Order: sequence, then structure tokens, then C-alpha cells
Amino acid sequence: MIKDKVVIITGASSGIGEATAKKLATECAKVVLGARNTDKLSKIVDQIKAAGGQAIYQKTDVTKRDDSKKLVDLAKEKFGHVDVIYLNAGVMPNSPLSELRVEDWDLMIDVNLKGVLYGIAAILPEFRKQNSGQIIATSSVAGIKAYPGGAVYGATKWGVKDLMEVLRMECAQNNEHIRTSVIYPAAVNSNLTSHIPDKAVAEGEAAVRSETELSADKIANVVSYAIDTPEDTTINEFTVGPTDQVW
Repeated sequence: MIKDKVVIITGASSGIGEATAKKLATECAKVVLGARNTDKLSKIVDQIKAAGGQAIYQKTDVTKRDDSKKLVDLAKEKFGHVDVIYLNAGVMPNSPLSELRVEDWDLMIDVNLKGVLYGIAAILPEFRKQNSGQIIATSSVAGIKAYPGGAVYGATKWGVKDLMEVLRMECAQNNEHIRTSVIYPAAVNSNLTSHIPDKAVAEGEAAVRSETELSADKIANVVSYAIDTPEDTTINEFTVGPTDQVW
């Protein structure tokens, strides 16, 4: 059941996060949206409310540990508790390692990996107290396969895969009734590719996506399915991409 569940979503101002917020709101979830772009968040929340849904937002930079904690606090203050957190924020400024774009490496580590860790740190004590909850994270097909030009991005996404698997195991060992799910999207329409600094890598990515890519709502459907699964069942991994893409 999704109805009346309180769901936090990071990276909620566009792409998969926005689509998921709107999808879950139509299914009567109470959504709490976090991202850095408050103008976009405000518009999304207004659209959800206009359609009869329940939504709130807060400016959230997942690289700042306190921001994740404040987002959880907001959800508890407004709705009393949290049922699900979807850790979706991500960046992908890919380039060959030889270009030594160390600042981009740091950014990907901070957003894609530490951002997930900070989200877990913020929500896990709450889920342990209530002896229930669900943590969902967006990885990537780059988190299960290696691609030239995507070494650091892939490393962060492989990291998400490992930490979520260990989280699942530890929660199960402790009988905490906390479910986990990791989503590995292939080509999905989003703004991730707009920040690729290397021309050759950007052109290669554009060529793949010009042939086939999924709309973000297809991933939102997967998130909805994961949440709607019975509470005694965990589907830990979803790999999702266009039927005709060789990923």
C-alpha cells in the first residue's frame, strides 16, 4: 500500500525525482521533496497540490550532512513520521581519467556516494526506532558495468550498490524490518548529461540517447512498485533500461 505513506525524495527538482514525486502523489502518498533548486521544487509542489495531492519541500544539498537531517525533521514535523526515503540525487560530469578533473571527481563522490550515506545516517535511527521503513537509492548501470570515460561516476555507483547490499544484510540480521531497493537505470531522459565537460564523452552519450532512452516516469513506476510490495518482501535490485539499448 502506498496510500498515506510519507516518502522523502532527494534530487526531486527534475528527471526521475520529479517524475517519482508526481507519480507517488497521484497514489496518495505524502511526498517530501529535497533539492537545491527551490524554484523548481516550488512549482512541482504547486502542481501536486493543484491535482489534489500532498507535498512539501525544502532546499537540500545532499553534500551537507545537516541538510539531510533537516529534511527528515521536516517530514516528521509535518506528517509525524517517515515510511520511505528515496535517495536519488546524482551528478555525472564524466571524462577520461587522464584529464585529471579532480574537482569533478570530488563532486561525484560528495553527491553520489556521500549524499546517499548522509541520507542513510539521517533516516536509519528513525527507522530503527519505529522498527520499519524503506530505503531506496538510485545507482546506475554504471554501477554494475564499467564504461570508458565514466571511471569515477561508476566507482560512486558501484559504491552505492555495495553499501545498500550491506545495509540490507545488517538490517535483516537485526530483525529491524527495514527494506532496501537499488535501481540501476540505463539511458533515461534527465539533465545528468547536460553537465558532461568532455566533448567526446558528451557526444558519445548523446549518440546513444538519440537512438533510445526511457522517459523518467518509467523509473517512477519502478519506485512505486518497490514501495507497493508487501512489507514482508524486499526486492533489492532493479536494472531498468530501454529494450533496444545495449547497456
